[in-house]
Amino acid sequence: PGFRFHPTDEELLTFYLHRKVEHKPLAIEVITQLDIYKFDPWELPASSTGCGEQASYFFCPRDRKYRNSSRPNRVTSGGFWKATGTDRVVHSAKPGHKCIGLKKSLVFYKGRAARPVKTDWMMHEFRM
Repeated sequence: PGFRFHPTDEELLTFYLHRKVEHKPLAIEVITQLDIYKFDPWELPASSTGCGEQASYFFCPRDRKYRNSSRPNRVTSGGFWKATGTDRVVHSAKPGHKCIGLKKSLVFYKGRAARPVKTDWMMHEFRM
């Protein structure tokens, strides 16, 4: 016996992220609060409240690249996370199917922007 944490995109947004933003308690703490950009991706799974899955989940505030800019800073000590494609809208399964948030896919590149090396590390960022 054990427990498996495999939430849908809707569950991540409505139950976990929404409650976190509203400062409401969660029944159990399955998602760790961590500044993921202080780590390279291969260092992260050990820091997660993992449940034996390939995926890890973290709450992380978005830092800005520049003080008066809306551009996020996604640089780590060994590389950077680069957005791929466009943001995807996450809809509610309830009647009306309203937009409840956005999902962005990112890929990790080793090195700096001048000579990046693409890796197989992928991250999905959810925001409301």
